Amino acid sequence: MPTRQSHRTPGTPGGRFAVLDPATGEAFDEAPDQRPDELDAVVGRAHEAWRGWRADPAARATALRLAADAVAAAEDELAPLLTREQGKPLAESSAEIARTAARLRYFAELDPGIQPIADGRPMDSEIRWRSLGPVAAIVPWNFPLQLAVAKFAPALAAGNTMVLKPSPFTPLATRLLGAVLSAALPEGVLTIVTGREPLGARLASHPGIRHVTFTGSIPTGRAVARGAADSLARVTLELGGNDAAILLEDVAVERIADRLFWAAFRNCGQVCMAVKRVYAPARLCSDVVEALAQRAKSTVVGAGLDPATQLGPVNNADQLERVERCTDRALADGARAAAGGYRLDGPGFFFAPTILADVPPGSPVVTQEQFGPVLPVLPYGSLDEAVEAANGTGFGLGGSVWGTDLDEAEAVACRMECGTVWINHHAELSLAQPFAGSKHSGVGVAGGPWGLYGNLRPFVVHRPREA
Repeated sequence: MPTRQSHRTPGTPGGRFAVLDPATGEAFDEAPDQRPDELDAVVGRAHEAWRGWRADPAARATALRLAADAVAAAEDELAPLLTREQGKPLAESSAEIARTAARLRYFAELDPGIQPIADGRPMDSEIRWRSLGPVAAIVPWNFPLQLAVAKFAPALAAGNTMVLKPSPFTPLATRLLGAVLSAALPEGVLTIVTGREPLGARLASHPGIRHVTFTGSIPTGRAVARGAADSLARVTLELGGNDAAILLEDVAVERIADRLFWAAFRNCGQVCMAVKRVYAPARLCSDVVEALAQRAKSTVVGAGLDPATQLGPVNNADQLERVERCTDRALADGARAAAGGYRLDGPGFFFAPTILADVPPGSPVVTQEQFGPVLPVLPYGSLDEAVEAANGTGFGLGGSVWGTDLDEAEAVACRMECGTVWINHHAELSLAQPFAGSKHSGVGVAGGPWGLYGNLRPFVVHRPREA
């Protein structure tokens, strides 16, 4: 998922920068613009807090449960602020906060345990688990709280401490979340730092950080990995997707159209695992385009704080320009906008929900991650052709297959080169499942027990059975 670590908004006096409301394009608050040289003290405090935090697993679990309760209790305060800086409808912000609390509860109950090694030797051998130390997370602007907790909940449950940097486009709800959590967590266990580049680059390369977890664009992910390499820190990178949905010949178009539409357009299309390309049988392609276009035209677009809004603005001016460029290029190359295709008049960063037909397969809106409210629909002649096209990019995060014959759908799904595949739905995740991409979509595994073990290192103890 693309995110830019630069921020066009000029700094304000006193080491602060403006935060914009994407529904108006105007500044409504500001956040501290912390200097990279401040990180030494921050990481030092995280190291000191680690000494006590790692020592008592029961106390950690209790603290995480209390943290979950505190987040749930603060929903009425957190949700409007999240909508104000991110743009999503208020109901979606409330759902994000509920998922934040749920993830804290989930990891509070996970215990890596002690694993015996049965190797036939006359000794008792077992694997125990130790934390890494201070770890870092760099989080984008599309799901600021949900992606933050996906990083800090397993890290803290494992006994690490964390320094967390949100995007400069969405720092406020994360800062408020940190204040809410401070009632449950000891000082220094979770520290929020905000600022513009090079703060993120310095955090990723800081010699006191033992694990860097990042969600964002492929180029920035590469830079994060290079920075972490100097101190041999572990990295977990989730670098976006260009998920394909393949519709089979027996698909019931009207039956799946709502699910397919919102799998692409939820959060204004700013979801790493959103459907970003649809491949439909040639004989059904016009029906699919029409069904999706009807829904795009009837979707209520507006400010996220308006209860009638179904689709909010694009988060920031840079991303709006990217969406517009991709769409304009496709239209110039011969694509047809069955719905939308343009920036909406008025204030804010709004783009009309767009369905594109007759798109050249090599258009950037197909081959790249547009990350906005734009969806190309492409025809195919054979399933082999559809699978080859779906697998034909450097991305491999998720994918889906839609049809009535579930056995055929599963057979096609298993040919897709991605980390997660769904049948007749898309981008629905369980707290207990691993989350990982293939190809350029990521390094490492998050989610479930795998997320916990990714924040631990094995410690093997051998003990003879006789003195």
